[in-house]
Amino acid sequence: MTPRIHPTALVSAGAQLGADVEIGPHAIVGDGCTIGDGSVVAARAVLERNVILGRGVKVGIGSVLGGEPQDLKFRGEETTVEIGDNTTIREYATINRGTSHSMRTSVGENCFLMSYVHLAHDCQLGDSVIISNGTQLAGHVIVESRAILSGLVAVHQFTKIGRFAFVGGCSRVAKDVPPFVKAVGNPIRLYGLNKVGLERNGFTPEVIRELKRAYRLFFNSELNLSQAREKAASELHPYSEVQDFLRFFEQSDRGVAI
Repeated sequence: MTPRIHPTALVSAGAQLGADVEIGPHAIVGDGCTIGDGSVVAARAVLERNVILGRGVKVGIGSVLGGEPQDLKFRGEETTVEIGDNTTIREYATINRGTSHSMRTSVGENCFLMSYVHLAHDCQLGDSVIISNGTQLAGHVIVESRAILSGLVAVHQFTKIGRFAFVGGCSRVAKDVPPFVKAVGNPIRLYGLNKVGLERNGFTPEVIRELKRAYRLFFNSELNLSQAREKAASELHPYSEVQDFLRFFEQSDRGVAI
């Protein structure tokens, strides 16, 4: 089917629209934008420039994607916002383009960004991430697949949140949050393994047991970080999830929440 464009919408001649795309009243689609098959841009939403939407993406009323990064070092580079297939972005969310640091801000497939969420320049979200109302991500934040951020969370620039992590509402995230854990507070604190989330996503009891053992070694023992890594490597079953947990500490730049 050909795109359905409301008469009041403004669509740049330089934009590319797939089949069965819907553009709502007073929406704006700017230069360099690509909209995949079956995507919907709701009323008064703006794709300002260089926004690439996958298939089946829904952009809510009044949202603004592809605005210039709020970074004083930005010099007008041709950077992008890239949104994966079947992601939903609800009302009044804002997602800024990348800078020369990574050249793009990206959101994976099957994500759900609720109302008033903000993603600053160079953020990278994995697949199936959920971010609740009013949560704000500063520049260069990485959120790995299937992490969940509750409402009104503030995330410091260059922070990393691991996969299957759960961050509670009104938290201030200034340090990295490891995968598979629960975290909440200002400042952020860890509160054990995200056991309910892991069970819902099909993690086996054996893997959950080893992740619990790893968590205890790092956060509920007298061991320092290097000692905990050494003990975990020698004593825990090398499930891929356990290896991901251990690697997170090695790759953390800002330090890990405790």
